[in-house]
Amino acid sequence: MRNGLILSAVMLLAACTGNRVTEKGSAATSPEPAFNTVSKQVIVYTTAESTPFRLTATDTLTFTDFGQPPETQPSLFVDPTKRFQTFLGIGGAFTDAAAETWAKLPPDRQDELIKAYFDPAEGIGYSFGRTNMNSCDFSSDIYTYVDEGDKELETFSIAHDEKYKLPFIKKATEKAGGALTLFISPWSPPAWMKDNNNMMQGGRLLPEYYQTWADYYVKYIQALEQSGLPVWGLTVQNEPMAKQTWESCIYTAEEERDFIRDYLGPTLYGNGMEDKKLIAWDHNRDLIYHRASAILDDPAAARYVWGIGFHWYEVWTGGRQYENIKRVAEAYPGMNLLLTEACHYPFNWQTMDQWHWGEQYGENMILDFNNGAVAWTDWNLLLDETGGPNHVGNFCFAPVHARVSEGSLHYMNSYYYIGHFSKFIRPGAVRIISSSSRAQLRTTAFLNSDGTVAVVVMNPTSEEMGYRMYAWGKVAVTVSLPHSICTLVIKDI
Repeated sequence: MRNGLILSAVMLLAACTGNRVTEKGSAATSPEPAFNTVSKQVIVYTTAESTPFRLTATDTLTFTDFGQPPETQPSLFVDPTKRFQTFLGIGGAFTDAAAETWAKLPPDRQDELIKAYFDPAEGIGYSFGRTNMNSCDFSSDIYTYVDEGDKELETFSIAHDEKYKLPFIKKATEKAGGALTLFISPWSPPAWMKDNNNMMQGGRLLPEYYQTWADYYVKYIQALEQSGLPVWGLTVQNEPMAKQTWESCIYTAEEERDFIRDYLGPTLYGNGMEDKKLIAWDHNRDLIYHRASAILDDPAAARYVWGIGFHWYEVWTGGRQYENIKRVAEAYPGMNLLLTEACHYPFNWQTMDQWHWGEQYGENMILDFNNGAVAWTDWNLLLDETGGPNHVGNFCFAPVHARVSEGSLHYMNSYYYIGHFSKFIRPGAVRIISSSSRAQLRTTAFLNSDGTVAVVVMNPTSEEMGYRMYAWGKVAVTVSLPHSICTLVIKDI
């Protein structure tokens, strides 16, 4: 026994009626046989403040019989027969900054980082990736892939990416098992395509360049795929309502709708790219319903849209607007919702070890998944000791930072919090019910395609809390440590 965690070998007799999950995540009657008398065990993996636990196996639980749950004791209720959206994956962004920082590390540290993120057994099993088309704030310079004024895109070349980004993505793809779900996002068209003649400070795409810009996405996708990197999807525009001091471009909801309907969608289809997943919005949860409804209520635009992407930077609204994700899911069943960017800022090395950084990731991921998200993509995979490089001084945190001068890596607790999801919830899983009787215990759960169940439980309080987990009419008893996150993996012995 250690800090109230009971270590024991476990046997479980469980009965469960299975459901088949459709492509859109709705439940249907399953042809698969029901669970009969099957032995199972529950392995608890823990990350907790003021302990050495970091994704550490800390307990093995036994399921037993138990009657009516008492109101006086905290309980979790897991129901694998109630199924929702299909999970696609979790990952981070291959920015120029991340790639340049990685390239400056010694080879053994390069290998360590790739394994830590992308190895499903020895790392946390990232399976998603995002990269910037043209420069973004986390680039060392401002760049595009064409010469000034080249409306025909005859000079198009991704030679800039071949130095740092492409080798980084290829190494990650190899470690992930040879396949990585990669999507691209633009921060700004070339300056000469915009009404402010500037890649920064917002501005708008000039109407005479709508087709040229649509062709640009196709050129970039083709170039990446010719280099050996399959592209799964694309977003229309990073943060289309933000006039930033770095690369940015403004689209109203109507402008984005019309660009998708009349230019980008037809251009993708016309080039045999119907399979590329087109993601609209790619901005905060606050205005997501307005943007989604403006685009999806137009059938001619909606036919091209696979999903609605969102970020988490809406703290000025008085809190994060998690319920807005649910509103879109309710109004547009079957529309895919995914977080496409999240990070903490401004950067300060002295605060890297503060525990709340990871807890904010845990809260966001639990509530985003419970409200219908199918995937979750963090921002920079790696940054240096300054929170960069960044050509406009917009320095931020990443789950892993490098001291380039020392050739060392430093893992924030956010890396481990994300890992409690990405390592144990695998692509193809479906979300199931996990309901808590206490607000202090936040939870989500998924049924993996191999039959294992991953239940994530987070305790952001300073109190240790014992609880019972109910599943298949049985109960497993455990404890949640103060300021901790656990993944309870239910599997056959």
